[in-house]
Amino acid sequence: MSTKALILVGGGTRGTRFRPISLDTPKVLFPVAGKPMLSHAIDAVATLPSVKEIILFGFYEEYVFRDFIHDTVRQYPHLSIKYLREYKAMGTAGGLYHFRDEILKGSPQHFYVIHADVCSSFPLKELATFFEEKKAKAVILGTRVPAKIANNFGAIVADEDQKVVHYVEKPESHISTLINAGVYLFDKSFFQVMKEARQKKVQDANDHVYFSEDQNDQDILRLEQDVLVKFAEREELYVYETKDFWRQVKEAGSAVAVNSLYLQQLFQSNPKAPGLAAPSANIVPPVFIDPLAEVDVSAKLGPDVSIGPHAKIGKGARIKDSIILEHAQVKDNGVVLHSILCSGTKVGQWSRVEGSPNNHNTYTATTEKDGVRMQTVSILATNVSVADEVHVQNTIVLPHKEIKNDVKNEVIM
Repeated sequence: MSTKALILVGGGTRGTRFRPISLDTPKVLFPVAGKPMLSHAIDAVATLPSVKEIILFGFYEEYVFRDFIHDTVRQYPHLSIKYLREYKAMGTAGGLYHFRDEILKGSPQHFYVIHADVCSSFPLKELATFFEEKKAKAVILGTRVPAKIANNFGAIVADEDQKVVHYVEKPESHISTLINAGVYLFDKSFFQVMKEARQKKVQDANDHVYFSEDQNDQDILRLEQDVLVKFAEREELYVYETKDFWRQVKEAGSAVAVNSLYLQQLFQSNPKAPGLAAPSANIVPPVFIDPLAEVDVSAKLGPDVSIGPHAKIGKGARIKDSIILEHAQVKDNGVVLHSILCSGTKVGQWSRVEGSPNNHNTYTATTEKDGVRMQTVSILATNVSVADEVHVQNTIVLPHKEIKNDVKNEVIM
């Protein structure tokens, strides 16, 4: 039965929490575990025989995804991949409704909808099996999170049959530790429910005066607040709970945890996968090294390290729990821990760039120390230069800066 995959990639006016990385690279194209974040979702979709077409939705300019789509189609020639650009920000469901005629071409019967800023094992086959077992019209992927952070997500209350009896996006009080994981499977009734949700919004706009521009914009339709709630009201929404890893990527520092999770998954499933360095005295797995990178044999890497193309790692360098992007350089005896070095960044000899060790199960890239909230990940944006013998700790540096003195717990503008 024909199925399409619809992937929500967002746009340039969003993702401010992913700065300074997103100043140069769209969040969904930021590389984790050796490939763009978006590729991990597409890799999962590509294993599904029923899916022949993937459509990306967002409001970035078209050129942003041109090379990515070209490269991905070469990797998966059996897939058709296109990008549909919204003429403005339309909410997480507005673009889907706006392009419904394009989506429905070829008469597909089912639709995966995936948020591209989700890190997951993407159990799409299991979702489809569950969908058929329940004879469902809509299934949402759910996961458990600690009670203290559950209110930051969509809360799900389900009965013994996994039917959703109540759904609330970011509730004010605690409802459930089972939350929306940002992956869905719908049948064709999805578009009728979106139509009803939009009609309700239009009616509400006619009946009330809103002070929020988003509330008054009838083209904006929210998948979580407007559409899922309606499915739950109709008793047509089920939840499939995954026990595997999951993260939502919001803050820039969270990319380090996501990198770790994907590397661990890859190493456990295929320790000889292309790019994974073989364990040795100086390689503590998992470590991904791009074939075009230059790493001195005396450098010690890992665990949880990704090295991008044309990066250079010097003699005696130590790198752990970090992402080193293309053309970045760590000179002899440099140390990089719990950090992200963006494209073109240089770390001098005997210099040290570090964040704070953080349990990746905490779902956050910040911590509190001595009453001060600080980043657990240091981020050096594009073309930052750190002089020799300088210590950078828990600091974010914007692009094209030169750091000549020690810095700690700062944002360098």
